[in-house]
Amino acid sequence: METEQHHRSRAPLIAIVVLAVLLGATLYYYNAPLVQGGSSNTVSGLQSEVAQLQANIASLQAQISAQGTQATTLTTTGNAQGIFSSAFQSVVTIQGDVPSTTLTFFGQRTSYSLALGSGFVTTYQGADYIVTNYHVVDNMTNMTVTFTDGNAYLAKVVGTDPYSDLAVVSTEAPSSEFVPIHIADSTSLQVGQPVFAIGSPYGLSGSFTSGVISQLGRTIQEATAGNYSVSGIIQFSVPINPGNSGGPLLDANGNVVGITTATVSGSQGLGFAIPSNTILKELSSLITTGGYKLHSYIGIDGVDMNYQLGQDSHTSVTYGVLIEDVIPGSPAAKAGLKGSTTTVTVDGQQYLVGGDIIVSINGTRIVNQDALSSYLEVNTVAGQTVVFGIVRGGVQTTVTLTLGARP
Repeated sequence: METEQHHRSRAPLIAIVVLAVLLGATLYYYNAPLVQGGSSNTVSGLQSEVAQLQANIASLQAQISAQGTQATTLTTTGNAQGIFSSAFQSVVTIQGDVPSTTLTFFGQRTSYSLALGSGFVTTYQGADYIVTNYHVVDNMTNMTVTFTDGNAYLAKVVGTDPYSDLAVVSTEAPSSEFVPIHIADSTSLQVGQPVFAIGSPYGLSGSFTSGVISQLGRTIQEATAGNYSVSGIIQFSVPINPGNSGGPLLDANGNVVGITTATVSGSQGLGFAIPSNTILKELSSLITTGGYKLHSYIGIDGVDMNYQLGQDSHTSVTYGVLIEDVIPGSPAAKAGLKGSTTTVTVDGQQYLVGGDIIVSINGTRIVNQDALSSYLEVNTVAGQTVVFGIVRGGVQTTVTLTLGARP
């Protein structure tokens, strides 16, 4: 794209220079004094020069046109088509019945509704499995998996983790149905990077959409995760809809870098995905133990610091996480972190101030709760010892803390 833009920016300049030369040649032709005996030579020379310039213009226009066409083809046609062709057979549709219970005059009544989502094929120790979202298969009965050739098979859940919204499913389909897709390292993802999604929005299997990563390290709330947030999330502009959940988010090489999990109702191009490194970290445990128990836990209630809270806390610190409360018996309590004691009102909202402010973990700057949760999710496991940089009473210091597992 940079090469295409560079040539396009040079094209007008080339044209101006060529036109200037042509104009100069023309003016010279009509205004230069004719030397006796040399007029025919002068005219002949000018005609030859004009012809050569015209040939040069045609050549330059052809080069610019060819380069523009080639760049457009590579960026809008070949790449996207290749990604879809290499990945679509790995994506499946998952559907089943989800029960709901209501109270009636005659007692409880159970009804069922159809639920559907997406998933993709991976392998573990020579066996084929399907990765999807926990919220897709949560409480699902009569589960089936449908492959791209239309063949459907009964399926069952192997392992789940509601805190990461991940699940692994197995099915007794023939080995020929399974086309595993590579799960890549997501740590090198960058904002602006192109990404692609394949899934079954509203049951329309094999739907392919594209966009870019619009931010990293987001935190979202999922009802299935209880009071905990799902952290380290990829935010992207790829259009997704109900039924896309559980499908792969792909990079420009056709590798899985995330699993699409949510969108904001009413938004345009605002989606979220679990990063692929979370899948890689948990896959073994999900398959062999049926769950994942190593999510880090520190045991605090906090709030994002800002300028006004800094003023009320009598500190110049305007970033980080202000600890409002420390859970008794938690890792934070054992490490000696301090909660807040003084109530203030900011914009009609009550806050507790005066507690420790977390500003870093292991030397990495922590600007807010999203950054705190994402760092813990991506870089740590329960039982690991970390160093918190904190501001206490206006003085910066450190506290060593051994992370616990979520209760």
